Amino acid sequence: MSEATAEPRYAARASRMRASEIREYLKLIDQPGLISFAGGIPDPALFPAAAFAETYARVLADPARSRSALQYSVSEGYLPLRQWIAARMLSDRTIACTADNVVITSGSQQALDFIGKLLISTGDTALVTAPTYLGALMAFNAYEPRYDTLPLDATNRTPAAYADAADRAGGTVKLAYAVPDFANPTGATMSAAARVKLLELADALDCAVVEDTAYTELRFSGEAVPSLASLEIARKGSIEASRVIHCGTFSKVMAPALRIGWIVAAKPIVRRFVLVKQAADLHSGTLDQMVMHEVADATFDTQIAKVRASYGARRDAMLAALARHMPKGVRWSQPDGGMFVWASLPEGQDAAALVQRAVSEARVAYVPGRAFFTDGTGANTFRLSFTLPTPPEIEDGIARLARVFATV
Repeated sequence: MSEATAEPRYAARASRMRASEIREYLKLIDQPGLISFAGGIPDPALFPAAAFAETYARVLADPARSRSALQYSVSEGYLPLRQWIAARMLSDRTIACTADNVVITSGSQQALDFIGKLLISTGDTALVTAPTYLGALMAFNAYEPRYDTLPLDATNRTPAAYADAADRAGGTVKLAYAVPDFANPTGATMSAAARVKLLELADALDCAVVEDTAYTELRFSGEAVPSLASLEIARKGSIEASRVIHCGTFSKVMAPALRIGWIVAAKPIVRRFVLVKQAADLHSGTLDQMVMHEVADATFDTQIAKVRASYGARRDAMLAALARHMPKGVRWSQPDGGMFVWASLPEGQDAAALVQRAVSEARVAYVPGRAFFTDGTGANTFRLSFTLPTPPEIEDGIARLARVFATV
């Protein structure tokens, strides 16, 4: 007689939680000799490790500072770090705000979870691009939304059409989520005109705009485009009238393991996030925030320049290798920055079905694209990350991958 499972009776929402396909592929590719284009992982050789080591030692060696660093703290986050972020928002992104408009989160992924918790009721609609960031879908899914497609280019669809579809599903449109700069997974950048249209759509639908800027610092070419938050402030006159929830992170440039991200929004919205933060984990680690503040204050500009130079060269190596080796019918994006190239096989081919062959025969890994679509389409698409392999590894890996695709 078999034993009954020890698992409890889960909430209905638990059925919507799925393992990240990307994380599952990372388990598969942790093999010697395999070239991975799968995970969007920063190169650890670029982390300012010496600066972090020295700063941790200095903070902990000071009795007064170490007591504060190791103690409980305020949910909003370490004030000097929030002040630093507010200053950078103004200088780099023309987002006029103060520390009171900033709350520190445990990575921008926690910010997305908080947004879902605060905004989405069962059956409400979230507008997302097709494809969109898988981590955002995972964060929102627990709150049982319905998804609709957010257009990035011209469309004949009216705000009323979005509202009517949401109403028929039993809810309202609560948010529009976008990664406007070098999006994960496509590497695409929204034009200024598309950003304005998105803000106008949000006004018509009376919904929040979630701006995920995880990759904004990683521009290698082209002209910078104003952030959604800065465009909204220019339209409305103040951040306090803004409907944009602006999310950022240190993970892509400084150190992902410290899990330090932030939300910038109008003060009433920030106060709501503070309440959610108190219920979730009280506050992000104070010691890590103190150290991040000092390291970022001393090294951020030079760190960005170093990372841009390295990743820009790797992007160029990947685009050149794709042009040299890929068989006819394979297409790919030309990103101005970020971490990813988005590609597609000829219609009718399945990237997920080929990934096992790529790993076993060519010793190369990538991420199939279907997981990034809410409707299960995109079977012929796939994502390539260029940030971890070296340029010679990129050349070798793309050549190997092309040989697999050429035999289909």
